[in-house]
Amino acid sequence: MDKLAITGGTPLQGEVRVSGAKNAALPILCAALLTSEPLVLTNVPKLNDVRTMRSLLAQMGVRAEGDDGALTLSAATIDWPLAPYEMVKTMRASILALGPLLARCGEARVSLPGGCAIGLRPVDQHIKGLQAMGAEIDLDHGYIDARAKRLSGANFVFDVVTVTGTENLLMAATLAAGTTVLDNAAREPEVVDLADCLNAMGARITGAGTDRIVIEGVSRLSGATHAIMPDRIETGTFLVAAAATGGDVALTGARPDTLGAVLDKLAEAGVAATIDGSTIRIQRNGRLRSVSMRTAPYPGFPTDMQAQLMALMTVADDAAMITETIFENRMMHVQELKRLGAAIEVEGNTAIVRGAQKLTAANVMATDLRASAGLVIAGLIAEGETVIDRIYHLDRGYERIEDKLSALGAHIRRVS
Repeated sequence: MDKLAITGGTPLQGEVRVSGAKNAALPILCAALLTSEPLVLTNVPKLNDVRTMRSLLAQMGVRAEGDDGALTLSAATIDWPLAPYEMVKTMRASILALGPLLARCGEARVSLPGGCAIGLRPVDQHIKGLQAMGAEIDLDHGYIDARAKRLSGANFVFDVVTVTGTENLLMAATLAAGTTVLDNAAREPEVVDLADCLNAMGARITGAGTDRIVIEGVSRLSGATHAIMPDRIETGTFLVAAAATGGDVALTGARPDTLGAVLDKLAEAGVAATIDGSTIRIQRNGRLRSVSMRTAPYPGFPTDMQAQLMALMTVADDAAMITETIFENRMMHVQELKRLGAAIEVEGNTAIVRGAQKLTAANVMATDLRASAGLVIAGLIAEGETVIDRIYHLDRGYERIEDKLSALGAHIRRVS
């Protein structure tokens, strides 16, 4: 099992290009199931989750050709509308095949998902929404069995804001008869990117990026060409890493407009960010000020950046309160940060981080994808060599992170 070995203490310097967004690529890959014509995607990140999704689609009969960030997906025929447990257990995003399969084939059998152990993240909203559109759904031995001759448009209000739930129903509604209205929908930029791709395929979607999305169903979708948006979480991770090490880094190919909450917190902490088109330059010369934060659905501070900000606050000048409101188990990295010397106490869903600590190297273990990124940042500022185990989590969401960090001057290497 691979590990990362990081010798901290070197400020990051230089330029790095942002990869395509994992959380946009996965639903857009599933959108290929909605048409018999080729879907051409560019800026596709090279990640384990993308490879898993390609394998899942391949066993359904979808052909994928290309590499180097460009893929052509062809679902001329769907041999088997099944997402088996063996593949779904490693990646929750596999549930995104449910809506497209049901809309295109009239049936789907999808395993209840696995993925990071950061919380329950139930799929009841997916099921309720599809039932509102006329689907018959049974739960059978850990599988969702869904059937519908053709889905019908419906008005559906999400009980809670759910990104994958919004994306699943959005895709299903494109081929439904009539108009579907999704209220309390997720507003994340990745939802907008999916809607842009679907509209390029001939869908009629308005309101993406707001809490009310309206979809007028069409009889068929065509092929299209679409560029995956830049990854705002990878961007944020490198911004925080540069700030933590006292570096000077330019991130190119970014989407600054999707990072308002993160940039605001960095500014509050005394870190200067300069934006020039799609380039963000981050510089830190003085001490860090402590900032408190609550995670929230977009446009609030993203839960996927919580661990990274916590790592930054361990070396800030005072105490910070970090409250997690999205996932109930997303504080597992706290114990690992404490092994590096961080002073953190957890009370319920809030972590109190007492900064101005000197971090020292230790062996630590990644517990989920974004916790891994937080530990990498901590390793970059800790004295000595930190070894991070179970980095397969990291490979799910970051493309060649050790290569990118090495290019910025970090002393980091992968150990097999």
